[in-house]
Amino acid sequence: MKMKHFCFLLIFSFFFFMEAYTQKIDAEWVKKNYAKREVMIPMRDGTRLFTAIYEPVSGSDKHPILITRTPYKAGPYGLEMSSMLWNSWSNYSREGYILIIQDVRGRWMSEGQFVDIRPFNAKKKKKTDVDEASDAYDTVDWLIKHIKNNNGRVGFIGTSYPGFYAMMAALSNHPAVRAICTGAPVTDWFMGDDIHHNGALMLTDAFHFLSGVGRPRPVPVMAQSSALPFYQTDEYSFFLKSEGIKNLSSLLGDSIKFWNEVMQHPNYDSWWQARNVRPNCYNIKPAVLVVGGTFDAEDCYGTLGTYKTINQQSPQTKLNIILGPWAHGKWNTSNVNSLGNIYFGGNTSDYYRNNVEFPFLNYYLKGEGAIDSLGKATVFFSGSNQWRRFTEWPS
Repeated sequence: MKMKHFCFLLIFSFFFFMEAYTQKIDAEWVKKNYAKREVMIPMRDGTRLFTAIYEPVSGSDKHPILITRTPYKAGPYGLEMSSMLWNSWSNYSREGYILIIQDVRGRWMSEGQFVDIRPFNAKKKKKTDVDEASDAYDTVDWLIKHIKNNNGRVGFIGTSYPGFYAMMAALSNHPAVRAICTGAPVTDWFMGDDIHHNGALMLTDAFHFLSGVGRPRPVPVMAQSSALPFYQTDEYSFFLKSEGIKNLSSLLGDSIKFWNEVMQHPNYDSWWQARNVRPNCYNIKPAVLVVGGTFDAEDCYGTLGTYKTINQQSPQTKLNIILGPWAHGKWNTSNVNSLGNIYFGGNTSDYYRNNVEFPFLNYYLKGEGAIDSLGKATVFFSGSNQWRRFTEWPS
């Protein structure tokens, strides 16, 4: 009887597992299988950060926690679920991960003052000594203690600016943080990412980005008014008629703090150097997956620079890199099989999520599967439309 009972349980578990993996993860599925709550998590200095928590509703299994910290809004606020759970995070929803989206300090519904690429402080001594690494640490510590059925393992994931915050979590030294997936991370806004390329101001990117995202937010808000429509026709005409940076600064006035700071620091001085992530990438304990696109005009520098720096300065870190045929952040979209008229032979974003990102995080956060086959680097060769894996990658 015991053997029959065991066989029955084994068969039942098999079919339950298969059913879970054949179900379509969509908005209705998420509503049935996840519960959402919103909390204000206190940081060490008393500032509270808005955090949306999505937890599986059934089962007593222990689940890992996956976090993204963002300046771009942790919404939708209220009862509505984030579409990330059935789009780019569908693998983790199916696996029953506890999924977290947080507004960073000073953005949207979080308290405090926002600072662009807030410098890392390696010598924090007082409660008032805060940075993005300490905010990541305090967030993890609260979640581990206040969420039932977590397995004590935490991962961070983010692309572009959220990729910067993921790297700050890697520097937090919280023992529960086991894996970081950082895509096109903002790394050095003077030498190669977004605002400058090799020190030359990327005027269109800088003005367009900062005139919108850089607007002040004195108190927590769920919504902001639209940015001013500076471009009445096209960017070329707009900048041609502006007749110089001074006029652009006058157009923005004193409200865009970081734009004015960029204007005050035209050289790679100590202000910019403090906002370079790379000098702090030593003794990184979590495993790190660095993601980038070979057609990324914004942060390809950050991808390659982050990998190179960790590989050189923290050689004990379990480090992988993937480079795909993507523009900025396109690996998070549902189907990337081409760029213009160039066809890649299949859905490259699906390949990344199912064959690299998910196995990487599932291995380190759930202890399931294997990652030996990933190699050091996974690289797409667009000439032959083939993915190739390498045991070594130059730094």
